[in-house]
Amino acid sequence: MAYDKFEVLTSTAYPLPIENVDTDQIIPARFLKATERVDFDVNFFRDWRYNQDGTPKVDFPLNKEVYAGSKILVGGRNFGSGSSREHAAWSVYDFGLRCVISSAFADIFKGNCLNVGVLPVQVSPEFADTLFAAIMADSKTVIKVDLPNQKVTLVATGESESFVINTYKKDNMLNGFDDIDYLKNIEDEITAFAKTRPF
Repeated sequence: MAYDKFEVLTSTAYPLPIENVDTDQIIPARFLKATERVDFDVNFFRDWRYNQDGTPKVDFPLNKEVYAGSKILVGGRNFGSGSSREHAAWSVYDFGLRCVISSAFADIFKGNCLNVGVLPVQVSPEFADTLFAAIMADSKTVIKVDLPNQKVTLVATGESESFVINTYKKDNMLNGFDDIDYLKNIEDEITAFAKTRPF
């Protein structure tokens, strides 16, 4: 499924300085039976965001009004660990996030994010700490994520760090393509190449 193009994102951020956040917390297993991609935004971090009676947990960062509308989440080390479930990446995107920043990601979660339009940005532990400190000191802290130049910047101070991304995935993010969209975009080239090959 195509998604919005990602080029330069400038946004405030939700801080979640918790290490080893696993996919069962991101989207609990009981919501994986869904046959349609609906309500994943509601169930994003369901057990951390809500009490058993369904009321929001007021102290959880994603429920705090001061961070509302942020397009970036800064997470702790080893974000997205645990079982492989594309639903976790869906819930990140459907909640309205386009970028997750962490000092370390689980590889499968990282790949799933790139497939659905969420940019996982891996930074050094020191830079992650700098971001956390800034966000917690001022909820209006703005972070700029520049995909073409592969750089994340703390706007107020100008502190920045480069990040690495696979070239193919970068191009897809810039164009808003998933793997199927990419193939459809080069369909004429594929057809022309096929005509040059013997059966």
